[in-house]
Amino acid sequence: MAINKKLLSLLLLLVSSLSSIALSSSSFSHPDSDSDLTNELASLRSNSESGVIHLDDHGISKFLISSPTPRPYSILLFFDATQLHSKTELRLQELRREFSLVSSTFLANNNGSDLNKLFFCEIEFSQSQSSFKRFGVNALPHIRLVTASTVKLTDESGQMDQSDFARLAESIAEFVEQRTKLTVGPIQRPPFLSKSQISVIVALIVVATPFVIKRILKGETLLHDHRLWLSAAIFVYFFSVAGTMHNIIRKMPMFLQDRNDPNKLVFFYQGSGMQLGAEGFAVGFLYTVVGLLLAFVTNVLVRVRNLNVQRLVMLVALVVSSWAVKQVVYLDNWKTGYGIHPYWPSSWR
Repeated sequence: MAINKKLLSLLLLLVSSLSSIALSSSSFSHPDSDSDLTNELASLRSNSESGVIHLDDHGISKFLISSPTPRPYSILLFFDATQLHSKTELRLQELRREFSLVSSTFLANNNGSDLNKLFFCEIEFSQSQSSFKRFGVNALPHIRLVTASTVKLTDESGQMDQSDFARLAESIAEFVEQRTKLTVGPIQRPPFLSKSQISVIVALIVVATPFVIKRILKGETLLHDHRLWLSAAIFVYFFSVAGTMHNIIRKMPMFLQDRNDPNKLVFFYQGSGMQLGAEGFAVGFLYTVVGLLLAFVTNVLVRVRNLNVQRLVMLVALVVSSWAVKQVVYLDNWKTGYGIHPYWPSSWR
């Protein structure tokens, strides 16, 4: 009986020791797994020039879905679609570059444990369609922060507001700092010119300076050519009356596609709230024709001694100018509905 009691006590001790070992191994299994995921993300980041990690459906599943919460890291995701890069109004390529700037700035201003608390990642629609569905993303641009405690990927609390994209990288950095309490730091934009380019430009300036000074003293530069100033004046006049600054600021297209017939293009839009680029150039051309004819009559035609030639050219200039003004008035009436009527003095009636 004593032997049986000893065997029983040994068995109980063995079972208790095995269970404790199993509990301890299970308790340490998650930290090891989390550490492996963090190290893998850090390795992927080191292979990227800007620190942005490219993920696909498998990566999203591995680092976000399969990993238990709370995770030791957060992920800032940029959702991209290559087929939408042609739509300039979305500014996807510009935002992607700004996203890379924030990532590189974060890497430059952080080290130690904070460096692995946040990873900048991107996913592309053609490679990660199921991930887009999991996040519930159906419109771009879209940036979302998946925190360490995020369980549901459809949670939109980590989504960056569309209105914040106006300030580009600065807005993204503020969003990260507010949500993660980590420091991104001032955005480090690359210089407009590299050191080698600046050196080449300085060398060219030094070599060309004596020749430029010599031509200036002789009055043989382009700035002394009246034809250059004449062309520049016509250029400025044309683009000012064509409303080019309006088109540039509002990014107006040159033409639109006809909704009723996709094979047709619309160059003139009926309505006072919008002006297409081709429409502005047409009006600018008509104004420029009138201005050039007026300048020709007042500066060149007056020097012609033959009166018959003067009268003929004057008549042609009046007819063409009247036609151009009539077209502008007609277009204005067609767009806005407002008419232009002459008012004669009462003594003429």
